[in-house]
Amino acid sequence: MTKKRSGIQDLLRIMARLRSPTGCPWDREQDHRSLRWHAVEEVYELLDAIESGDDHELEEELGDLLLQVVFHCQLARERGVFDFEKVARRIAERVKADGLVAYSNIDGVVALGPPMGCGMAEASPGLLLLQKVLQGYVRHPNFSAILLVGLGCEINHVDCFLANTAIEAGPSLDVITIQQGGGTEKTICQGIEKVHRMLPLANEAKREPISVSHLICGLECGGSDAFSGLSANPALGQAVDRLVRQGGTAILTETTEVYGAEHLLVRRAVSKEVGLKLIEAIRWWEDYTARNGAEINNNPTPGNKAGGITTILEKSLAAATKGGTTNLVDVFRYGDRAQKRGLLFMDGPAYDPVSTTGLVAAGAHLICFTTGRGTVCGSTPAPTIKLVSNTETYRRMEEDMDVNCGAVIDGEVSIEEMGQMIYRLILDVASGKRTKSELYGFGEESFQPWYIGPIM
Repeated sequence: MTKKRSGIQDLLRIMARLRSPTGCPWDREQDHRSLRWHAVEEVYELLDAIESGDDHELEEELGDLLLQVVFHCQLARERGVFDFEKVARRIAERVKADGLVAYSNIDGVVALGPPMGCGMAEASPGLLLLQKVLQGYVRHPNFSAILLVGLGCEINHVDCFLANTAIEAGPSLDVITIQQGGGTEKTICQGIEKVHRMLPLANEAKREPISVSHLICGLECGGSDAFSGLSANPALGQAVDRLVRQGGTAILTETTEVYGAEHLLVRRAVSKEVGLKLIEAIRWWEDYTARNGAEINNNPTPGNKAGGITTILEKSLAAATKGGTTNLVDVFRYGDRAQKRGLLFMDGPAYDPVSTTGLVAAGAHLICFTTGRGTVCGSTPAPTIKLVSNTETYRRMEEDMDVNCGAVIDGEVSIEEMGQMIYRLILDVASGKRTKSELYGFGEESFQPWYIGPIM
């Protein structure tokens, strides 16, 4: 069976070909200004078609107007500013946002679905860990209201979750199951009704000035390269030092990627007990990977190697600098709530979506994500600030990167100056400025709780 081709994809390919060096000379000569009257003409012809009531003519004129849209999008794509996909995504966002016009204090409605909720033993470590993560999300301050949706008979059914987490349903937390709701379509209708009932209460939340000491920032890295430890990571560390000095909190994680550099954190621990927690976490990972036929130092990844990193030690030494220079105040388990202020460490895996999910569950209001090779990872409901280590990657992926830390490598700014810039951006994002990943709507797909245990 052949896959049906998309007409719009064909049109986009044809326009790109027409604009190519071997394409149509007339099309290659055009720019936004030269095409402006063509667009006006097509609008008038469309109006005539509407007045005539001729559906065939209407179809033709809509196609001509769409061609103008595609033409302008191709011109913008060539300049690296936007493309047709981005325009279409903005339209979808606008349509969704129209339903929230009356609720100016609500940024949006999101749907998060854990990939696992059944097929595990009751009261197993995997189930309890999943429920702990879900609890962290339900209680996250960036969510004003929650609708829990379940099938109705799974291991992690909503009643079990509420009982095990001591969370109670109420005006800002409702539940629904597909089995009791009467099937897919009826459950969707009921869910929409429940969400609409929550909107007025959620809209009562308003921004107000507070001390930066309330801010919790999660620290993540992915797709690191040889420049990460020279620019993005230490610059983020400078920002973390500023945040902690103001009474704020930063959470390091990815235990397997501080392996070999853990002594740098242990010597900064506020007590022997805190230092031992990190050592015990390292030992657990050594045993865990060995039991599964692997090694904790089976790193770096192919992408890291292509970026110039040769060993896990190089990667870990660079990763640890994200935490700055202040004392390590506490070490806690994946998904646990952050209980103290200052520099903290959450034990957990280094896989980006799983790691950021744990940080959000721990209470991180936003994520600072350093990269060298590039990433499009986002997180919901905590905005993700992406910091790239080198200018080459920034230029290739500028639409996805928030800060070019390659300016440090290029000699344009110092690490301290870049750290100050990152710190200011952290405050701006916490105050409502949207990150690149938010503008693209990334985040829902990155909700991936860490699962431990057999699937039965």
